[in-house]
Amino acid sequence: MISLRKIIPGLSLLALLSVWQALAAYMDSNNLPTPLIVGSVFWQGCLNGQIPFHLGVTLLRLVASFSIAMLLGCAIGIALGCNKKLDAFFDNWLVIFLNIPALVTVILCYVWFGLTEVAAILAVVINKLPNVIVTIREGARALDQDLLEMARCYRFGKRKTLIHVVWSQLYPYVMGATRSGLALVWKIILVVELLGRSNGMGYQLHLFFQLFDVASILAYTIAFVAIIQLLELMVLKPLDNKAQRWRR
Repeated sequence: MISLRKIIPGLSLLALLSVWQALAAYMDSNNLPTPLIVGSVFWQGCLNGQIPFHLGVTLLRLVASFSIAMLLGCAIGIALGCNKKLDAFFDNWLVIFLNIPALVTVILCYVWFGLTEVAAILAVVINKLPNVIVTIREGARALDQDLLEMARCYRFGKRKTLIHVVWSQLYPYVMGATRSGLALVWKIILVVELLGRSNGMGYQLHLFFQLFDVASILAYTIAFVAIIQLLELMVLKPLDNKAQRWRR
């Protein structure tokens, strides 16, 4: 027998589609097409290759910028969390960069480095990096000093200490930065593509906005959200379950 917990997500999605259908029927306007119309546009976009191409371009930019931001952010966050003097020196820098609007960063990168792929990825990294640093820094500050002392007493090497003592404590913070980062990065990438790229989801959405093509806007949005959900279900959740298997 299928448990109620397993069918709740399906029922929730069905309820959302029902509300969407009811609102579309009530408005009877091109500004809110029905799910069937959006589904038809999505299918046609997949058949002619437009959605896979532009979605793939955007995902490549997402992977590149997200990887760079996470690697740098984790390294800097751990350094700041473990060194109070370094943290005090760079704290104001973090506050400043956290409060600079993403649009300003994107425009400045394009002005300084030109309408290039490097400028696009750099703009996304600069916007994401402070969030990762702050999250990982808090995790580094919360490290259990007793466990670190025990590792030193048992003569754990740096590598073994990092993997078995530090990483296990930092993991929840890394996952938090990962999940929030994915939600933030792809939104910034759309702005980057809208302003200075000739392909990608943001570029296409800008064209559809000019044509008032709401059905295509929703179709491309659904495509990207579906990919992110698959990434969550097939990559992030399995990793999370594996890392947390030691918990009761």
